[in-house]
Amino acid sequence: MTHATLPQPITEAELLTGDAWSGLKKSTTAFQLLQVKDGSVPEAGDLPLAGELIDTVVSCVRELAPQFEHDAQYLSRLVTDLEHWKDSGFGVPDFLDSLLAFQPQNQRVDGLRHLVIFPMYTQNGSTSRLLEAVLVEVIWPEFIAGLEGGDYSNKLFVPLRFLDFTPGYDTNSAVLFPESVAIRETPSFTWGAIFQDREAARYRRVLKAATAITNLELPADAAAMIEDQELTEETFVMWDLIHDRTHMRGDLPFDPFMIKQRMPFFLYSLEELRCDLTAFRECVKIQHDEAMDETTRRHAKLVQYAVIFDRIFRFAITGTRTRNYDGLGGQLLFAWMHQHHVLHWTDTKLAIDWDEVPAVVSALGEAIDELYWRSIDRPKLAHWLAAYELVSATLTPHPASVWAKGPDALPLTSPLREMTDQVLDDEFPLSMFYEALSKKMAPVIESTAGLTGAHRA
Repeated sequence: MTHATLPQPITEAELLTGDAWSGLKKSTTAFQLLQVKDGSVPEAGDLPLAGELIDTVVSCVRELAPQFEHDAQYLSRLVTDLEHWKDSGFGVPDFLDSLLAFQPQNQRVDGLRHLVIFPMYTQNGSTSRLLEAVLVEVIWPEFIAGLEGGDYSNKLFVPLRFLDFTPGYDTNSAVLFPESVAIRETPSFTWGAIFQDREAARYRRVLKAATAITNLELPADAAAMIEDQELTEETFVMWDLIHDRTHMRGDLPFDPFMIKQRMPFFLYSLEELRCDLTAFRECVKIQHDEAMDETTRRHAKLVQYAVIFDRIFRFAITGTRTRNYDGLGGQLLFAWMHQHHVLHWTDTKLAIDWDEVPAVVSALGEAIDELYWRSIDRPKLAHWLAAYELVSATLTPHPASVWAKGPDALPLTSPLREMTDQVLDDEFPLSMFYEALSKKMAPVIESTAGLTGAHRA
């Protein structure tokens, strides 16, 4: 779609402070306290209050609907789903009809707002399907529209900015996926949304702290980016546009997403890192493509910084050490750069040889691509072993690892789940560098929960 900006009937401040949104948010939050994990309200004594709260939510949706005429069909079906849920006694919710009516990928207009309400879980937030309400706006700058309309088509990708939300998003969750909604059957999903303002704000806060702790001197353009929330948001939109489409492109194993499969977590690490390093390599090309406009080329350079810094400073030490596949990807990138002599930790100072970085980082992406290309001709078990060899050639496994002892130590003739069981929860522990960094960075990373672009990062 071409870049455009639609006029809004009321200002953002009027929307957020108005009685309709305030009442909706308050009633939705109160309703959550009556729900259990599957989204139902099981206690008969809670049903009268639940009904009153949903009546308020419906009334507020109707009052807000004129502000979202582009979502009229969705909001109409939402009201129907809410009322049906109430009339049927608040059993396990089913919002398939309203979900099918919500198609934000068809309305990628910069600044366009959406009111989104579903019973759903939130990644890195609540694992229960609670009723959540979110006010958002689309981020769709002109240069992104040009990329998406050209060589980087991704019809499912919807970049968003938070305006306000209920408690499920007062967390680390930075995505809105239709598969998280409570529905009676699984349709073909046609969109996926990422909150780029949260990603950008986290990046800015974490990188500022990390550079101070490690005495890393940033290049001028990287330093300028972390002082500019909007520029960082746009950079993350470009990164995720290319990352997201990569999951279904390339010489892929049978199921690159590994959905509902029990597999060693380091395979997830390589898949996510493959997509990030593809974005990195594509942005190297774009940066040096003189046919591209200056805005796009500038952002392409910034994406390269974002991939490296977010991976090595936030991903590597965020979350627990239990099968932390994103953490492992960050550790692998850091160690690869260090062992290829473009990243240096000397005299308690971190330094990076930026002129050499593109070739070295691209080489890691090419190694993963080679693994994938060869996997098509390999049995699954052989692919697993080759993937482990790739990771363990750079990262040191835990001394207690059975996998590190080689194929002869593994139950190769047993069901594959027994092979997976032999992978330690923390198969590749943090290095001494990361152990020390984590102690200093942990409070900063923890402080980013619930962060949005509206906060001072």
